[in-house]
Amino acid sequence: MQVSDILRVKGGTLFTVQPDEPLSRAMTDMAEKDIGSLVVMAQGQLVGMLTFREVIQQIVKNGGQVGNTVVREAMESQPLTCAGSTDIDEVRRMMLEHHARYMPVMDGSMLMGVISFYDVAKAVVDSQNFENKMLKAYIRDWPDGSTAEAEDVKL
Repeated sequence: MQVSDILRVKGGTLFTVQPDEPLSRAMTDMAEKDIGSLVVMAQGQLVGMLTFREVIQQIVKNGGQVGNTVVREAMESQPLTCAGSTDIDEVRRMMLEHHARYMPVMDGSMLMGVISFYDVAKAVVDSQNFENKMLKAYIRDWPDGSTAEAEDVKL
């Protein structure tokens, strides 16, 4: 399974913010949309990632206040990214290794979407459930013993 499979199921909705927007506005957007991240874009290019982790770190740094902070001051300026062709097992390893909960998916310099650790976990569980269902169906349709090969297999 590849990242593009997750994006196909998830859909193409992207939430972005510009680096010079007030952090308070970005926080409002995140709360209203019930999302944990915003992709930071400038002139059509990915320039950073803002997650609830960076927001909390910036508020703590500001003594519990948001103040006049802009997104650029809080964002991760070099976020971990992947391509649509990246294998899900590789994405899991990368996300675990870098403690990343969100990862922009790029096609060259074009943003294709964002996947979350939740999206990856859900895709893996869905895949395992499908595989289990197919195995159970196969076992239910097991030959009834009328062939010589089936007689060799005792359950």
